[in-house]
Amino acid sequence: MAARNSGQQPHGVAASTLLKRAVELDSDSRYQEAFVCYQEGIDMLLQLLKGTKDSAKKCHLRQKISDFMDRAEEIKKFLEQEKEDGKYHKQIKIEENATGFSYESLFQQYLNAAVTEVWIEDPYIRHTHQLYNFLRFCEMLVKLPCKVKTIHLLTSMDEGIGKGQQISGLEEIRESLCKHGIELEIEFSSSIHDREIRFNNGWMIKIGRGLDYFKKPQPAVGILRL
Repeated sequence: MAARNSGQQPHGVAASTLLKRAVELDSDSRYQEAFVCYQEGIDMLLQLLKGTKDSAKKCHLRQKISDFMDRAEEIKKFLEQEKEDGKYHKQIKIEENATGFSYESLFQQYLNAAVTEVWIEDPYIRHTHQLYNFLRFCEMLVKLPCKVKTIHLLTSMDEGIGKGQQISGLEEIRESLCKHGIELEIEFSSSIHDREIRFNNGWMIKIGRGLDYFKKPQPAVGILRL
């Protein structure tokens, strides 16, 4: 029986699951979704490679990484050509219990240095987990090389007992963003239904469930800060 590093096993299982899904999506011509899964899976394999000491396993992992990177690069070139030809329209379906769909993996490719302003329309930035989702999205904007100066949020107001929590949570996020030189403008609308995100470099992303496509986490106590 071969000995295994139990600390690396979860990475290997997760990478295998993601890359298997990437191949399935690739076969179904769902290239944008496949590209996202390839990227996440490759990142996990690279982490696994760093912690592997066995030379034979290292060689095997390097070959797998190289093969998947070659295919991901082919898909990337295809998608870029589609954009240039004006044919680019993507639809990503995030299935139940799917992984590999972080905000970074979905939005980073559209956030270049030209992005200085972001518009978010989402009626459900109310409850604690939804406020945390919005916070994580803002954290991504702060960390990436884009130079966002203004974030516009259009949402609906919680008219129930959670109104105070919603207002105070958004205010804390506003104050945190201000420390990073970013202004958060908040508007409330009782008639907003659609969910979309727009960047001032021309990209518009329609999201069926808005930022709240993650499973609701267990209740947590904490302060919303960047």
